[in-house]
Amino acid sequence: MKKLIKSCLALAIGGLTLGACSISDDMNVNPNLPKEGSNAFLLTYAIQQTPNMVETIYGNLYIQHWSEKIYTDASRYTNINFSNYSFYADPLMNLQSIIEAKNLSDEDGSVANQVAVARILRAIFYWHMTDRWGDIPYTNALKGQRVPDPAYDTQQAIYADLFKELKAAQAQIDAGKGPTGDILYNGNMTKWKHLANTVRMLMALRLSKIDAQTGATEFNAAIADGAFANNAENAVYKHLPDANNQNNWYYVFIVQKRRWYAISEALANYMNSTNDPRIKVFADPRAADGKYAGMPYGVDGAVAGNIPESQVSMLGASLRAQDAPTNLVTFPQVLFAMAEAAKLGWINGGDASAANYYKQAIEQSVRQWRNNDTTGLGALMTAPGVPYDPANAVKQIAYQRWVHLYMNGYEAWAEWRRTGFPVLTPAPDNNNLPIPRRQGYPVLEPALNEKNYKDAVQRQTGFNGKDDLNGRVWWDKQ
Repeated sequence: MKKLIKSCLALAIGGLTLGACSISDDMNVNPNLPKEGSNAFLLTYAIQQTPNMVETIYGNLYIQHWSEKIYTDASRYTNINFSNYSFYADPLMNLQSIIEAKNLSDEDGSVANQVAVARILRAIFYWHMTDRWGDIPYTNALKGQRVPDPAYDTQQAIYADLFKELKAAQAQIDAGKGPTGDILYNGNMTKWKHLANTVRMLMALRLSKIDAQTGATEFNAAIADGAFANNAENAVYKHLPDANNQNNWYYVFIVQKRRWYAISEALANYMNSTNDPRIKVFADPRAADGKYAGMPYGVDGAVAGNIPESQVSMLGASLRAQDAPTNLVTFPQVLFAMAEAAKLGWINGGDASAANYYKQAIEQSVRQWRNNDTTGLGALMTAPGVPYDPANAVKQIAYQRWVHLYMNGYEAWAEWRRTGFPVLTPAPDNNNLPIPRRQGYPVLEPALNEKNYKDAVQRQTGFNGKDDLNGRVWWDKQ
């Protein structure tokens, strides 16, 4: 059995189809995928996996966008190990196949553009993964049985290579047709270019405490190459009103009838204190009195179960619609990044520029979430603690970015780890555990890739020799 499992792991991280392996829920692999497919199919399927970086429970709970109404184990940090095998086996496998394909044809769009899009998406998946786990197989991943036990690259090395990959990929884009199978941007290569450079900006900010000089250099290089300029360029995965392409939260709330998640008390209290009109999208008014009220976070299941649903605000109706879109990377993130960069001195303009970008970011966030309805924006902009204050600018930017990233929990969690804001209280009923700072490696790793797993855990000084939720990844400098 161990030999079978090890073979399947090699296929997963090696980048081959896992239809023949059925060993564990951790693998989470689609057995219906063909071993080979057209490059258009491979790209479409990889794009279909992008919501898996966003439509997740744990990120939303760690950052306290949500609280659990029933079964509160996840928000009390009881789960330590999380699988990343499906990322290797599905989207990364497909994208690597496109990049290495010998049969690319201009009939499916410019060959350069097909490869560029695959490289950009591959980089985004790896960025997501290293921010969650830290060091991961990268250089020797996706090589199949040639490298069945891939070593873990350091996060520092992964970041350095991802900067190079994204820069090269966006430069590779030519004036030809975009790739067939592009269900994200429908072949609009300007938007793909801007997505790559926006991600470079966001990655650069991750380095603000560990390597500010490199961060500033990469940030400015990304700006020079052109990032998102408006909300029309947002990377948004558009779900469809059918069972095969529907929003995950529709499936949870409507199909499975699991009304388990409400807006958290921390987020609702902050948004109510600032008269934030976005709360009307984020949550439903509670049945008791029509007000917006959060659910206490991280309490024991029995305590949570005794709080009537009528007393809290559940996930907003529009966000649990079958075809509700998933925001992957957005223009307001660019503006918040520019505001912080100005405050840090990475770009010119100082507080005057930082204030301007900060105000624009809030407005564009409201426009994004409320379909350009700016009703209530004035009250938000003048609410206590919201007007730009040079002495508290980084904190203010972080709080408003936290709100904007609602339901993009892993990205918001990464920003909390980097900045320390918002100030959050750990789950009270969790035996004094702190808020997680990473996720543990897949539970099979110690048995199946023992040496490289142990080397990675011991090498990462922020882990203190333990593969748990409390270790700090490379850029998460204390």
